[in-house]
This record gives sequence, structure tokens and C-alpha cells, in this order.
Amino acid sequence: MKKNFRSVSMLTCTALLAGALTGCGGAREATSATSDAAELTSPSPSIVGHSYETEAACEAVCEAPEAAPADGMANSVTSWFASGSSKTADQAAYCYDDSQWVIPEVNSESYEKPEENGFYLSKSQPLSTFAADVDTASYANIRRMIENGYGPEEIAYEAVRPEEFLNYFSYDLKNPRKGEKFGVTTELSGCPWNDDHDLLFVGVKAEDVMHGEIPDSNLVFLIDVSGSMASQNKLPLLQDAFTDLVDNLPGEGTVSIVTYSSYEEVVLDGEYMSHKRAIKKAINSLSAGGCTNGERGMEMAYEVAMDHFIEGGNNRVIMATDGDLNVGISDPDELEKFIEKKKESGIFLSVLGFGDGNYKDDRLERLADCGNGNYSYIDSKTEAHKVLVDEMSSTLVTVAKDVKFQVEFNPATVNAYRLIGYENRQMDAVDFNDDTKDGGEIGSGHTVVALYEIIPADSKAAIDLKYQSVDKNNSSDEFATIKIRYKEPDEDESKLLTFVADESDYNVRPSENLAFAELVSEFAMLIGDSDYAGTITYKDILAGYRKLDNTDDYKDEFYNLVRMVEKRS
Repeated sequence: MKKNFRSVSMLTCTALLAGALTGCGGAREATSATSDAAELTSPSPSIVGHSYETEAACEAVCEAPEAAPADGMANSVTSWFASGSSKTADQAAYCYDDSQWVIPEVNSESYEKPEENGFYLSKSQPLSTFAADVDTASYANIRRMIENGYGPEEIAYEAVRPEEFLNYFSYDLKNPRKGEKFGVTTELSGCPWNDDHDLLFVGVKAEDVMHGEIPDSNLVFLIDVSGSMASQNKLPLLQDAFTDLVDNLPGEGTVSIVTYSSYEEVVLDGEYMSHKRAIKKAINSLSAGGCTNGERGMEMAYEVAMDHFIEGGNNRVIMATDGDLNVGISDPDELEKFIEKKKESGIFLSVLGFGDGNYKDDRLERLADCGNGNYSYIDSKTEAHKVLVDEMSSTLVTVAKDVKFQVEFNPATVNAYRLIGYENRQMDAVDFNDDTKDGGEIGSGHTVVALYEIIPADSKAAIDLKYQSVDKNNSSDEFATIKIRYKEPDEDESKLLTFVADESDYNVRPSENLAFAELVSEFAMLIGDSDYAGTITYKDILAGYRKLDNTDDYKDEFYNLVRMVEKRS
């Protein structure tokens, strides 16, 4: 049975208390919009707390001019929360201190993940189609949980996206051939958790046209300064991250800053990128307080970005938030519709997630996936430097948009296959050639890795078909054909590249690329409660890592994370 300690499903009750009002900030001054608290039929605006159902109350708290809570308010509010079957008096606990009502923080992190990919028979369904995904937020977020002491049973399986684990790390991949946008590396070897299966590694590397630089840029920093961002691992860390980015930006282009809380504000409008002191001063002047009207903040950020639009340049909104939107649009489906309209502007999006406790991963992932964007989670200054400085050109400069992959398997050599991860990026086969269907965005020098578990046609685990027999005359030694369809950043018509994986790609002993990818996938499957984890153990992952020859600091950190989880399991 799937564990769900911190998942959306267990938050049905706690979300009533822990959701939308978080944006008001745990320590904001409480106010009263009514003189008679005893007649409350819904939470009063004079309560600072957490509830998905009290957005209007939150707005009033943030905007009312003074605090005057009544002594009897505690009982009134507790009674209201306890009045429904999904509201308990314990959840409504709070205290009155220094003229402010504070409801304690309740973990209201939210995640969403479709059902795990299963096996498909190559004969009946030979095509595997999915949108590119270079996001890494899931791995960094899970790292934060482990470093904060979580055991494997405390990690929400919905928070684990294997493709974002794989794509967090660097691999030794083929560069694009001259005149091509992508280079493709393919490899096959045995599957370590199932002796009857094989693994197919597909690594794609985009051309690095920037070589660490970025072109003339129109950057808009969209910063959440609501009350929920007051924690040390939110706004203060965010300020350090953006200051580091500004110090390393080239001197061409402009930087604007838009903030949002109870209201949206243009803090900096088209400042020259070379005026670093002025930009950093504006960043460091920010403070947290108020509700979270992300909808209006996004509207204004895109308006500012259009005002300073650079034809042929790098136009991008960089959104930094904990995702806890409680005024305006907050539902992930509505956010998806909203941001899909914005992507047509030619402005790209980077989403940076911060913090914990009320973190809304489901909303931020939707925004990035549907808004021509990428998504990272920032849990430390080191991670901020990695994403915004070390990987600046790949994070901030898109070299291909609407990137889609389609892998066609040969039933003569592959009986069945399963794509590990990418559940929320799956596409219908017919969407691959449809240029109106959105794919993913890939930055300069970015890499994308996909791993397939396959059942070879000659495996004892292969499924025989009585009526759909494989063509015996097919003597090809090809395992699969990999197709990549993409558009140039400023074009609407796609281009196609084709690559083949055949018997020459098979290695009895996997390369360092595949060997490490196997370990990362095993870890994701274990903590993600995969139905296909087979015989994997944490000890196996640790032992496998010690056999690698080529490692780096990030891979060593991965090893230490596995060690911590193994000790707690």
C-alpha cells in the first residue's frame, strides 16, 4: 500500500486549517472586521491562521488597519473549526500574544503525481511519446526532507519524480553533430533489479551556444513577499540567491522586479543590468507580509516583461515563491489555463521554489510545465548558485521549445517496455507531429536523460501473443528508433531529428553513465514506493556507487543521502 503521510490525500483535513491563510504570515498583526466575534459563522478576519476556505478572511486580515481581538474569540473560533466533520479543535489551536492571534503551522505541503508507468507490449503499442523535462525540483526537495530528518516512510511518494532525479546530475553525453540541435547517446545493458530484463539509456544533450554566457536579456524577477515567505529558508534565502545571480549577470539588458502579496508592486522597472548595486539594493529592501495574490503578480510581471521585450533576445520571468497562492487563482487546473495563455507572448518562465511546511509543489510544477518554463527547488545557497550561476545559460536561455520525444520499439527485439518516470509528461502518439501540442523547453547545453526498463523478445519473461505474432522475417538488430521534434525559440514550425539504438549499443558491463543512472532510478523507485522496485535495497545502491570510477560532489552527496535513508529504514 502506498505511503501517504505527507501527501495531498492526508491533507484533506489539515488543509482546512493550513492552506490559504499561510500567506498572511504567522506573525502578522491580527485585526478585527467585526465587533461581535461571538456571532461568527465563518473564521473572522481578525484571526491569523491557515485555511483553504478563508481567502476573503485572509485578505481582510492583511488590509484591516488595527488589531482588537476579543477575549472570547478563542472559544468562538475553536468552536467554528470543530463544527465540521473534517475540522477538529486540535487543528484550530492558537494563541493570543502581543496583540496578535497566531495559529501554529501545520504541514500543508501538496503534491500530485499520476499513476506510475507500467509495461506496454511493443507489438500492440510500439510508440512511447513524452514531452522533454529538464526540471530538477523533486530531487532537491527530497534532499531537503532527508537532511531535515525524514525517514523513507515520511516522504510523500507523490513528491518523487524519477526523471527529475535523473536530470539533476551531469552525464558524459555526445555533443550535437554540426548543424544539429541535439546529440543523442544510447546504451543497453542488463537490469540490476530484474535479471530477465534490460535497461535502455537515452541521453540527449542540447547545443551549448552560450558557453556559460547569456545574450541581451530582459529579466523580470517576480518575487513572493507575502507573510508566509518570512522564514529564513524563504525570502532571506531568496534574496541571497538573486544577489548572487545579479553579481554574475553580464552587463547587457535590463532587470525588473515585481513583488506580490496583498497587492502587486513594480519595485524596479527596466533597470540596466550593469547597475548591479541598484538592483541588489532593491532586492535587499524587500520584506515579507500580507496575503498571496499570485495571479495579479504574474499578470503584472508579464506586462513589465512585454514593456521591455527584446526582439531576438532572452525574455524571461523568474518567479520565486513557496507556491502558497491564497488570493486569486490557486487551483492547479485554473493556474494551468492561466499560464498557457501567457506562454504565447514569447516570454519564457523559470520557477524557483522555496521553503517547507506550506510548500505547494503541485502548483509550481504546473506553472513551469505549461508556461514555457523550467522548475527548480532552492534549499540552500549552494543549490541557488548551482541553478542560477553555474548553470546560468541552461537555466535562463532557451535554445529549443516544444521539445518532444518519441521512441518506437522493435517487437522483434523488444517484447515490452516501461518508461521510468515522466508520468506527467506523457503524450498521445498523434501529438508528436502536431505542432499545436506543447512540449518542453531545453536550455543551452542542457541534458535530458530517459531510462526504459525493457523485456527482451528472447527473455523467459516475454509475453507470447497468439493472434498478434511478431514478423519472423524481421531480422533487424535495432532495439528502438528515437525521434526528437522541436522548434526554434522564435519559430512555430517544428524540426525532426532521428537516431537509432541497435545491438552495437549493448554493453555487458554498463558504462558510468548507465551505472549511475541505474542507482538514481533505484533510489527514486524505493522512496517512491514503486510497484516495479524488484529486489532493490538501499545497501545495493551504496555498494553499486562504490564501484563507480567517476564521481563528483553532487554524486557524493547522493551517496550520503542514500546512507541517511538506509540508516532510518
